[in-house]
Amino acid sequence: MSTAAVTIDFAKMDGLVPAIVQDVKTGEVLMVGFVNETSYAKTLESGFVTFWSRTRQKLWMKGETSGNRLRVISAATDCDFDTLLFKVEVEGDGLVCHEGTVSCFTKPIAIGTEK
Repeated sequence: MSTAAVTIDFAKMDGLVPAIVQDVKTGEVLMVGFVNETSYAKTLESGFVTFWSRTRQKLWMKGETSGNRLRVISAATDCDFDTLLFKVEVEGDGLVCHEGTVSCFTKPIAIGTEK
């Protein structure tokens, strides 16, 4: 993980930025969560993605109970410095979603003329 100093713009969304989590090997988007300055610093320090739980109002390291921790291989921000992308290796059985799937993105939505 790069140690280059980058300033993330936490002010735009009341102290939070979206964090996209992508499998480093497959490129599949696994989940999206939110980080605040504290969880971002914890992620950089520990090497494992730590989110800010908006519902529980506390830090939350993905996999702390399931064992499916997200080891950060690389991190990047977008051009506006208000969204993060973490490329990760998933520890444990690889099931990131609380519904028991690899990715949280499993619910298709019909677009346009699809029936």
